[in-house]
Formats: sequence, C-alpha cells, structure tokens
Amino acid sequence: MPTSAITAYSNSSHIVTAVNELKEQLCSPELGFVLFFCSAEYDLDKLATALNYAFYDVNIAGCTTAGEITAQGYAQGAISAIGFYREHFSVEVGLVEAMEQFSLPQAQNVVDKLIRKSRERQVAPIVGNSFVLTLLDGLSVQEEHVLVSLNAALGNIPNFGGSAGDDIHLTNTHVFANGSFHTGAAVVLLFNTDCEFQVFTTHHLKSLSEKLVVTAADRDGRRVYELNAEPAAQEYARMIGIAVEELNPEVFALNPVAVKIGEEFYVRSIQKVNDDLSLTFYCAVENGIVLTRMERGDMLADLTQQLSRIEEKIGEPQLTIGCDCFLRRLEAQHIPGRYQETSALLKKHRVIGFNTYGEHLEGMHINQTFTGVVIGQVTDD
Repeated sequence: MPTSAITAYSNSSHIVTAVNELKEQLCSPELGFVLFFCSAEYDLDKLATALNYAFYDVNIAGCTTAGEITAQGYAQGAISAIGFYREHFSVEVGLVEAMEQFSLPQAQNVVDKLIRKSRERQVAPIVGNSFVLTLLDGLSVQEEHVLVSLNAALGNIPNFGGSAGDDIHLTNTHVFANGSFHTGAAVVLLFNTDCEFQVFTTHHLKSLSEKLVVTAADRDGRRVYELNAEPAAQEYARMIGIAVEELNPEVFALNPVAVKIGEEFYVRSIQKVNDDLSLTFYCAVENGIVLTRMERGDMLADLTQQLSRIEEKIGEPQLTIGCDCFLRRLEAQHIPGRYQETSALLKKHRVIGFNTYGEHLEGMHINQTFTGVVIGQVTDD
C-alpha cells in the first residue's frame, strides 16, 4: 500500500461537493503538496476559490484536461488528485506566466530558484533523487521553445509532463499555480523524493512506407497548407482513403503521421481541418519535413509491457503519474471493449493523471504517447 502519497477523485459536477470530497480523501497531517487534474467544464474561478479554501495550508498545482485518469481508471467531467506526504516528497512550484517571452536565461533563473528552495527542505540529495513535471497551456503553440530551454537549464534532472486540455473544445486550456488558473502559462514542478522512480514514454505505432512532404507551412502557427504540393487536408485524406469531409479527431487518432528524428519516429498529431483545407497540428511542423504514415499496434499490450518492465526494475509502485494523449483515449473508444480494458489496466497499475493535448519528455513536445513517472517505494538508504 502507498506510504508516501495518497490519491483522491470526485465525479461530482458541483464544485463545493467535489472539492470537499477531495479534502476528505486527502485529509492527513502529513500532507505537503496536492497535484490535481480537472475537467475544463467546471467554473474555474469558483473552483480555484474552493481549492484555496479547502487546502489553505498546502501548496497546490494542476491543470485542465481532455479527460481524467483516477484511481478507478478513466473519467470525464471529474477531478483527480494526488496528495504527497512531506516526509518523503519536497515539491517546489515555478510559474511561467508568459510562455511566448520565455528564454534560456529565464529558464535558468526558474530552475535555480526551484533547486535553491528544494535544498531548504530536501528529503534526499537533489542529484539522482529529483524529477520535474511540466504542465503547459495546451493551446499556446509555445511548448517547443519553453521545453527546450527548460531542459537545457535542468541538466541531468529528468523531466516530463503534459499539455493541458479542455475536453476537446479547443478554445481555452489552463494551468493552476499560486492560487489561480492561468492561460498562456507553464507550471514547472520540481519533485525531490526518497522514493524509487523512473520517467518513461511509450507508444504502439510502427512506420509504413507512405510519405507526405510538407511543402507549405506556417511554423509559428503549426499550420500546414500543402502536403506533396497539394492542399494538405486533401492529400492527407487521399493517403488514408477517405473524403475530406470525413476527417475528424477520431480519424486523426486512427491514422497518425510522424517525423523521424535519428532512429525514432515522433508523432505529429493533427488538431483540425481549416476552411482553406490546411491542417493545424498539435506539435511543431515546418517546410521540408517528411511525415511518415504510422500503423497502429496493440496499445494495451504495449502499455502493459512497459509498466510491467519498470515495476520489475523498481518494485511495487505506489503510483504512476500519467500523461496520456487524448487521441489514444479516442482510439481505445473506437475498439469494442478496449476502453474498459485500458481503464482497468490504468487502475491496476495505480495510474493517476490526465489526457493531454501533447506530452513532454526531456525537452521534446511529442504526441500520441503515454508519458509519465512510476513512483516506487521508499528507498532503504
């Protein structure tokens, strides 16, 4: 059973009820920090007020989602939370309020401040016993340069995270820190712990032979106008064998494309079709890159193997913080019985987290992965 962290969730749509349920489940004199993931359907101003009142003596951070992962598996319209005990976790919070203005010197300043504060109450040496979780506005179009700068400043500290969602409305995504929800912002959380842990990422996709060359794009807007010198949506639809009118998030989830970097393929998920037949992506795209069509493997088997392998290495997990692309959830919903099976697997492996608009790993912004950290038991040292 968990000894240094505790989980909670509420499916109530009533804010006061939901927060009171979290408070009751997390109630402990050892509580030192609360991390939460919530539906964007809540009135966020009222939710912030309720959270601040309920956890007035504890630091809190979190973000909105495209779906929640609770102790009972997948949820929608809910709040999922983790409470960390101060004896085994020191968690420091950094807020970047303007992602578009973020630079390497600012990243170094944020990281230095987090490490300095962590050293004041660390539970283990910083090096080798710390990881960083990033929560970024998922519609900011600023993830790449923020993550690259942060990763450079963090050095050898492993880092991962996810981009906030808004239940696939694609209008406003929020992160929470310093008592308020923010847009256009990033939250950087430095965890120092005496528990075993391992940061990881996994996906179930394999490359096929079909290629699409980006021949006209707006890099800053992540918008592709032409693929193979044809209207982007038209050429993508032709490749997968359907009409442009049939393109939707589920089709994008089932027919991903990826860019090859080194020997690895990284998915570039499509967000939407625009009126001019251009395609907007969730990740960085630019002129000249080659997109490869990917084939879906067994998502459930891949995730089972990855989690089991890590648990064999570090022992029985207390929990796993999971950043699971919302397109994977859409894929699971497409296959009869797979959604329930995936939800049960997440419950079995004590996954708490959310469905994202993009995942983060060691300075990269990636799509259609399951990325997270498995937290094991307290070390004997």
